[in-house]
Amino acid sequence: MTSSTSLNHTNLRDIWYTMTGIPGLEDVHIWLSIPIFCMYIVAVVGNTFLILLISTERSLHEPMYFFLSMLALADIFLSTVTIPKVLAIFWFQAGGISFASCVSQMFFLHFIFVTESGILLSMAFDRYVAICYPLRYTTILTPSVIIKMGIASVTRSFFICFPLIFLVYRLTYCGRNIIHHSYCEHMGIARLACDSIKVNIYYGLVVALFSICLDVVLIIVSYALILCSVYKIPSQDARLKALSTCGSHVCVILLFYTPVFFSSLAHRFGGDSIPLHVHILLANLYVVLPPSLNPIIYGVKTKQIQEKVVQFFSMNKVIC
Repeated sequence: MTSSTSLNHTNLRDIWYTMTGIPGLEDVHIWLSIPIFCMYIVAVVGNTFLILLISTERSLHEPMYFFLSMLALADIFLSTVTIPKVLAIFWFQAGGISFASCVSQMFFLHFIFVTESGILLSMAFDRYVAICYPLRYTTILTPSVIIKMGIASVTRSFFICFPLIFLVYRLTYCGRNIIHHSYCEHMGIARLACDSIKVNIYYGLVVALFSICLDVVLIIVSYALILCSVYKIPSQDARLKALSTCGSHVCVILLFYTPVFFSSLAHRFGGDSIPLHVHILLANLYVVLPPSLNPIIYGVKTKQIQEKVVQFFSMNKVIC
């Protein structure tokens, strides 16, 4: 046992894990894969189409749509980092993954997730400026400012999430190689170690506090200021028009943070009373559901995008 422990600790590249998918629901993996596969295809195709539409249509070259294209790109990456492996487990029982690959998936998962949260915060700031300072909108949110905000979201995420790699590499692993999950995440790897993981737990809380929680608070503040500004508008029609420009963004925010919120509550207060497969299903939900629904929400609720989509398909119909 001691030699095995030493070997696993010194040769991390030799460690292989087996991911079980969704424990307790192995018999229905094939059926669960159908909606997940469909949502993944919608996420990739829908978000790719959205990026191409925004990049080619000059009328959509506005701050709001540039942020939307960033969100669409993050959605593609978020689902692609996890879902192909999930489907491989469900379809082919291919749950094997090396330690290095597992850590890589863990890093990119958390990195993209925190980046996307930062992009949603940037979009909230965009709506705040558009409604509270409409005459200065284009002078405040210049192309250079938008690029800097995008870079800031990525940079913050990188520096917050990069230490996670060292935190899992420093641990001693002693033979436990079953991950009861469908993808690799920080605490899932850390719990397989035989020594203390208090540092990992505390740093995980720091990451959540200074990324997701901070972003949520700032988004709430932005919308509180927006509501105060809208309340001062004398015309009811003008109020509704101003609020309607925020509708799609609010839907996307709720879609992104709600599964995370309930998953956190389930882990924090559920204990053993909530089955493990419920936790795993929630975890799968927030890497595939928002990316698949975001392009649909913006296509339905944003008039400019809706018009361009209709125009695009009408042109293709005429050509055919």
